[in-house]
Amino acid sequence: MRIQKRLGGFLAAVALIGMVLGFTGFAHAQAKDVVIGVLYPMTGPSAQIGIDAINIIKVALDIINNGASIDLPLAKSKGLSRLNGAKIRIVAVDTQGKADVGQAEAERLITQEKAVALFGAYQSAVTTTASQVAERMGIPFVNADSSSPALTERGYKWFFRTSPHDIHFSQVMFDFMKDLEKKQNVQFKSVAILNEDTTFGTDSAKAQEELAKKYGYTVAARVPFRSGTTSLDAEVGRMKSANADVFLPSLYTSDAILLTRTMRNLDYNPKLLIAQDAGYTDPKFVTEMGKEAEGAITRAPFALDLAAKKPLIPAIDAMFKKLSGARDMADVSARAFTAFMTLADAINRAGSTDPAAIQKALQETNTPPEQLVMPWTGVKFDEKGQNIGVRAILRQLQDGTYHTVYPFDLATKNAIYPTPAWSQRK
Repeated sequence: MRIQKRLGGFLAAVALIGMVLGFTGFAHAQAKDVVIGVLYPMTGPSAQIGIDAINIIKVALDIINNGASIDLPLAKSKGLSRLNGAKIRIVAVDTQGKADVGQAEAERLITQEKAVALFGAYQSAVTTTASQVAERMGIPFVNADSSSPALTERGYKWFFRTSPHDIHFSQVMFDFMKDLEKKQNVQFKSVAILNEDTTFGTDSAKAQEELAKKYGYTVAARVPFRSGTTSLDAEVGRMKSANADVFLPSLYTSDAILLTRTMRNLDYNPKLLIAQDAGYTDPKFVTEMGKEAEGAITRAPFALDLAAKKPLIPAIDAMFKKLSGARDMADVSARAFTAFMTLADAINRAGSTDPAAIQKALQETNTPPEQLVMPWTGVKFDEKGQNIGVRAILRQLQDGTYHTVYPFDLATKNAIYPTPAWSQRK
């Protein structure tokens, strides 16, 4: 009994000393790494997208874990201040752009890697299955770049998207068409829609078809095709025969490259091409196509040429270049940075790695525009988990570089209309 009393007194004294010095068992547990599971395609046709996303997340980790001389709240301390300086550690997995791989990896990240939140996954189809796992297991899932409107229409409570979806993006396309008609004193009567057949392309085409009817444009053709196809001759032939005023393609990188080459070979030259992001904003597409894609317009949530109005852009871009081999930050990487910082901020505000506490903090997010590299009004989620502060823009490839052309108040260059003929793209 005497030994037990002495032991009890000793343990009490140790606990008291620990509390004074700030290293009790609880505090030590709180200072452990906070694990976030990251899902992106790092092999296959969209590999560069995934590589860029991981590199920009490494930039975010450097800012959060080591501090930085930039005007962001999480840059002011080393580690998460409300978790005793805990560091964030990511476990990144390659989804290969496949929905079933994303689903399996999401479950492994939660059950084996003990991720307190999931992040990703670019392709809407992969995000769909991976976020189903997170919803079932009660783990926050933050998405930076999947644009299927259906993702935030499922009644999920653990899913949060910072970026615009296809309806936001498609809306800005049709607003541009109407405003360009007034500016150029022209009238567009018809559109032709080409889409790859995954969730992204299908939802995009549906949104565009509905908006075309709303704005009074005839849908001269709507042609789906299998993603990753080896030939688009028949599809481009149908587009050419439709002879619509505006061509609206929705596809990923390898398909965008194939489409451009096929359009050149078949001399298909629409007056206006407005793409649904994805392949058209991949730096690989711009590098490979060069002037062959001159005049192509794509929707986007981000533009590097807005740096004069967004001082955070050059600061983050400089850090990104050190990891990317001098490549500039682009659409997907900028979105990934924004979303990852949003998630990290929520974890810090939660002051806990409890998923429910992180979920609550995400629901209470209200990031002001000056803390973003994006041209948005902020980050604030509605009851469906969609950021209501989004703002889409349009960019056009001119002399091998994308420039913001719409909204006109943000434009850094005037839009070229009509699209240059193939003979002029040399």
